[in-house]
Amino acid sequence: MRPLSLEEKPWTPKTKLGLLVATGRITSMEEIFENGYRIREPEIVEKLLPELKSIVVGAKIIQKKTDAGNLTRFNAVVAVGDQHGWFGIGMDKAPRVRLAIEKATRKALLNIIPIKLGCGNWECRCGRPHSIPYKVVGKGGAVTIEIIPGPRGLGLVAGETVKRLLELAGIKDAWTRTYGPTSTISSISYAVYDALRKLHAYSGVR
Repeated sequence: MRPLSLEEKPWTPKTKLGLLVATGRITSMEEIFENGYRIREPEIVEKLLPELKSIVVGAKIIQKKTDAGNLTRFNAVVAVGDQHGWFGIGMDKAPRVRLAIEKATRKALLNIIPIKLGCGNWECRCGRPHSIPYKVVGKGGAVTIEIIPGPRGLGLVAGETVKRLLELAGIKDAWTRTYGPTSTISSISYAVYDALRKLHAYSGVR
């Protein structure tokens, strides 16, 4: 897990929302989701969530046969989050690993969602946002994941990839169960994202 870092370039907003953020008329991500705006510029998220971190969940080589020979590209899956309830996943490909990661990071920023944290474990009931408010199920490809609220102090009972993603989202205590080919990084990542979408703090808006 590392601080988010995209190539620094001057930002010239291209959308109405971008102009509102750049001029300080919108000052938080909460305002964006409460008003139902659609984020089309990753710089908006970078500006409003400066503490975001990112992880490269996976990167692999893709080779395709063409008339000119083998075409080699790289596919990357990146997750972003602030460890306090904001989380996004992105996947993209490019001729170079670094470029694939940058493109995937930008998509993750555009896919960011607010997650409602809570304490949904009947044994705990502490009222603190250390877990999730209720059990959720998500699917990605042939992978299914269940995330179940855990008592405070339990930690994350999950495989390494799932654990890193939940930590990035801000979930500290939970049980998980996974089904299907969980070695497929993209599928397990999007299964987690799909599950966390069920905890979307503004699900009635978007």
